[in-house]
Amino acid sequence: MSDHEASIDVEKQQLQQQQALSENHENEHDKKDAFTPDATALAPSAAEKALLRRQDKRIIPLSASIYFLAYLDRSNIGNAKVLNSSTGNDMQTETNTTSYQFTIALMIFLIGYFLFEVPSNILLKKFRPSRWLAFLMFSWGLITIGIGGVHSYAQITGVRFLLGVFEAGLFPGLVYYLTFWYKTDERSVRVAFILASATLAGAFGGAIAYGVGHINGARGLSGWRWLFILEGIPSVLSSLLVWFILPDYPETAAWLSEDERALAARRLAVDGSKGSASGLTWRDARETLTDWRLYGHYAIYFAVSLPFSSLSLFTPSIVSGLGYKDLQAQLLTVPPWAIAYVVSILNSWSGDHFNARGLHCAGAAAVGAAGFLASALLSPTAYASRYGTLIVGTSGAFACIPPMLGWLTSNMWSTASIGLAVALNVSIGAGLGQIPGVWIYKAEEAARGYPTGHGVNSAMLFIVAIGAICLRFFYGAKNKQVLRAAPEGTSPRLYAL
Repeated sequence: MSDHEASIDVEKQQLQQQQALSENHENEHDKKDAFTPDATALAPSAAEKALLRRQDKRIIPLSASIYFLAYLDRSNIGNAKVLNSSTGNDMQTETNTTSYQFTIALMIFLIGYFLFEVPSNILLKKFRPSRWLAFLMFSWGLITIGIGGVHSYAQITGVRFLLGVFEAGLFPGLVYYLTFWYKTDERSVRVAFILASATLAGAFGGAIAYGVGHINGARGLSGWRWLFILEGIPSVLSSLLVWFILPDYPETAAWLSEDERALAARRLAVDGSKGSASGLTWRDARETLTDWRLYGHYAIYFAVSLPFSSLSLFTPSIVSGLGYKDLQAQLLTVPPWAIAYVVSILNSWSGDHFNARGLHCAGAAAVGAAGFLASALLSPTAYASRYGTLIVGTSGAFACIPPMLGWLTSNMWSTASIGLAVALNVSIGAGLGQIPGVWIYKAEEAARGYPTGHGVNSAMLFIVAIGAICLRFFYGAKNKQVLRAAPEGTSPRLYAL
């Protein structure tokens, strides 16, 4: 017998009990404190490590690329607002919109985003991830190209609303999708690789805008119009690859061997979503909506969404307020995002590794809050210091999000409830939570260094830190209750910390 086959047999013996318990748990997930073996207690075998590597190579780069393109298409309006402004060829000037109207156009995206996140996650399970995500991607790519043809405030708001509708399902869909493939202690760092692609999009977005600004006027089109056209085309073309390449569920993955598919199913027997599970029922919805601990997660995600949205839209304007202008401002948006990418990955890995997602979330949020607070208090002319605090604030704000999302999915124990809870979390948080973010960086405060924007972001991140610590103590207390009630000789399933 080969070493690989022997390893598979060991896995079969170790996880046979887990699989039986999982089937009962999936059908009767209302029994939230059911005693089940701790799936993370088993050391991964060589076969499991090899399977993870195969999954990662197939899933994570593609998922990160999808979100990279989505974030690029969503946030490029911030670059377009100031691109070639020195010659009067920026988007705001050419569409004859006021600062107030431009802010409304930014906000309307979030209305569509909020309304369609929950329905989209339900449809993802119904139509299969590869089909639904490809459809969304093709649609928002076409809409992004269409923004390059707008000429008025009304047209901007209309297409931005549609962009929000079709981008709404992507991020909650990807977070939900990972639960079909990875165990609870494997998710945060992979969410981080996907979410961190947003920081790369912010970095590349500035660099791309810098380059596109040099073709201003080519074929009679302003640079900002070329920006939307050139950044929308890759999304349209990539949607075809997603349709054919993105795997749906482990149990149906033709590129895995029969043994690997069986191992993947056993690995996720207790703490993973199931492709074969039934869709959302009214009972599932009622139980998820009345699980009050989840509203603590929604609250801190709401708070972190303000800096998330404001940075994605106003980083070029913030850098412009630091004494850098036009194309130079576009280029100097790159370092904050690039550094935030590295910090997010490291923080998420550590949170998963030490089962301390709450503390890592709180720590990153506190660092980000300190960065924004310092920026708000510094003199408006302290350009170098304020640029440094922007890097600190951006890194802290983004690094606390992946552990936050991994924490939520780790403490949801049925397929249907995970999909709804993730969608509600992102809808309430990223949908409603991002709306105030478009208002806090006021154009009239540019000369003063945007004290309102930095101050609000600092306050929200302090709220995240406090909320995460409170949730950490709540789950710690719940685990003590579970352990006290556990029958002797059993290893109950505990809440992730």
